[in-house]
Amino acid sequence: MKLFGKKVIYLEKLNVCVIFGGVSSEHEISKISAATVIDSLDTAKYNIHKIFIDTEGNWIYFDKPTSEISTLPAGEYDKAIISPSRGDKGLLRFKNNGDIENIKTDVIIPVLHGKNGEDGTIQGLFEIAGIPYVGSGVLGSAVCMDKCVAKILFKEAGIPQADWITVRTSDISNDNWIKNVEEKLGFPCFIKPSNAGSSVGISKAHNREELIVGVNLAFEHDSKVLIEEFVAASEVESAVIGNTDPMVAENIGEIAPANEFYDFDAKYNDSSSKITIPANVTKDVEAKLKDYAIRAYKI
Repeated sequence: MKLFGKKVIYLEKLNVCVIFGGVSSEHEISKISAATVIDSLDTAKYNIHKIFIDTEGNWIYFDKPTSEISTLPAGEYDKAIISPSRGDKGLLRFKNNGDIENIKTDVIIPVLHGKNGEDGTIQGLFEIAGIPYVGSGVLGSAVCMDKCVAKILFKEAGIPQADWITVRTSDISNDNWIKNVEEKLGFPCFIKPSNAGSSVGISKAHNREELIVGVNLAFEHDSKVLIEEFVAASEVESAVIGNTDPMVAENIGEIAPANEFYDFDAKYNDSSSKITIPANVTKDVEAKLKDYAIRAYKI
């Protein structure tokens, strides 16, 4: 890096630990995200330590280029963990020769998607270990991972949203839940696993038969399912960042999915999905959306 024409030399690099993979239905997406994050980090400023969690929950120290992330979990690697003991100050690498390397970790970037990564569980480990990390805290992660809980809190905060009902595996022994959907929400409606991301397990039901199929699909990913009414409207997104005084991004994005709705394929496999920035909304609507985003974030 150069500043005013002079080369800048960093006296001490920070040790950054990037964790990815995970025991989640979004495991493969996490690998793609991690490669992007790692390639964006400045190696002149940071020592990058890469930890991969396989689908069985085993942690390994990945010491190869990001171009080889797609080959994981194939290969022989050292095992590694984040120690919960604050005396260890972070990462322990168990080398194949029997040595244990203690790597002081300055910050952790969890690039994990879905359960066991975005639900507050691993954030709790970082808190116990006393290591700074990027992203939401334990409570914020847990609340945002569970759609049904999040909607209850948004309702209490007065943030408008689509009407919904919650269905658990214990509710489907009779047809009462189906009648509840038909009377309260109607068709079409959306069916979502309460605890999942990347549109995994989501479907749109136009009738009773599709509703039953969709709920069974969602139950493959979670024991609690959110069923939402269909709202004919544009889909927009607004980014918020910060802690005590959060800031909202200057522009709002508008999503035009390639499919009937923004499902997994439309997000990751179909390049014809489009995101327009800034969104095609009036200034008044934009201001209201940003206000809702900040209010939701502060919960």
